[in-house]
Amino acid sequence: MATIQRLHVATRYSEAAILNGVVYLAGQVPNDATQDIEGQTAEVLAMIDDLLAQAGSDKNHLLSVTVYLRDLADYAGMNVVWDAWLNHGYAPPRACVQAALAKPEWRVEIVVVAGQV
Repeated sequence: MATIQRLHVATRYSEAAILNGVVYLAGQVPNDATQDIEGQTAEVLAMIDDLLAQAGSDKNHLLSVTVYLRDLADYAGMNVVWDAWLNHGYAPPRACVQAALAKPEWRVEIVVVAGQV
């Protein structure tokens, strides 16, 4: 039986789980919720970069991404930051949905699955 490795384990969740070379991240949300959608998205993507590196992966190995937006009016602003962050030729399968997030000041939450390098 394969062993599951977990990173940053808390009471209710882990920031990441790794099994058979696949990295599953918890939904990442901004720490500074006073920022606009571009700022929140940039902060969340930096957090994803950091967690993926800790798990032996990077954004070029994304297998699946789900973006949750509080308001679909933020879609264009989120995509400006997303497009600048993503390396050309490495766009993963992605879904983007409107959702009521756990804190009303959060504008974006992003969940990723990636392969290890």
